[in-house]
Amino acid sequence: MSSSDIIELNVGGVHYSSTLATLTNEKSSLLCEMFSNLDSLTKDSKGRVFLDRDGVLFRYILDYLRDKELNLPEGFREKIRLRKEAEHYKLSGLLECMKSELDLKPSGSITIGYRGSFQFGKDGLADVKFRKLSRILVCGRVAQCRDVFGDTLNESRDPDHGGPDRYTSRFFLKHCFIEQAFDMLHEQGFRLAGSCGSGTAGSIAEPKPGVDAEENRWNHYNEFVFVRD
Repeated sequence: MSSSDIIELNVGGVHYSSTLATLTNEKSSLLCEMFSNLDSLTKDSKGRVFLDRDGVLFRYILDYLRDKELNLPEGFREKIRLRKEAEHYKLSGLLECMKSELDLKPSGSITIGYRGSFQFGKDGLADVKFRKLSRILVCGRVAQCRDVFGDTLNESRDPDHGGPDRYTSRFFLKHCFIEQAFDMLHEQGFRLAGSCGSGTAGSIAEPKPGVDAEENRWNHYNEFVFVRD
C-alpha cells in the first residue's frame, strides 16, 4: 500500500479514518509494527481494521501522530488512562509530551477538608451503614483549584471578584467522594504533604432537633494538604 492510502479503523467501537503514513509515523511504536503488515490485522464485518482498545482516547493518539505534539482540551481528566494507552502503543514521544506538560504545571498547594460522620442503622453501632460526608471544602489559589477540579468545583460561596490569582477558602466540590478528589489531585501532579483530623467529637453539646445523639458523637473533621513542587 502507498503511505497516502486511507485506512478505516474501528477502535473499541469508535470509527476513525487515517492514512498509513500517519499510523506509522513513529517508527518504534506498536502501531508502526502493526500497520507494516496489514494482512495480519483483525477486521470487523465491514472490513475496518479492529483494535480492541479505548476508542474515545484514540483520537488523542491520532492527533499526536499527525502533529507530533499534544493538545488536550481544557479540564481533560483522563491523563492516567491516556498514558496507559500511550504505553500500550509504545509511543515514547507521546509519553515525553505528557511528562513535559506535567512538569510545566506551576507549583503550589491545595488543602482539602471535610466534615463527616457515620450513618447508623436501627441497631446503632452494630449496624453502621456508611461514612457520611456533608461537604468537601477546597482551599487554595483560585486558578489552581479550577485547573484541578474543573466543573466539579462549586464557587457559589465565593463569587469571582478578584481574578484567578487570588486565594480562597470557600470553594467546595459538587460531589462527596473524597477519593475522587484525591485522584484528581494525583492526576495533576500533586502529592500528599500532611494531614490532620479532629477525631470523633464526643461532644457534650445538645444536637439539633432530628439529629441522632449517638451519631452526633461520631462527627469528625479532617484536612489534607497537597503540594506540587
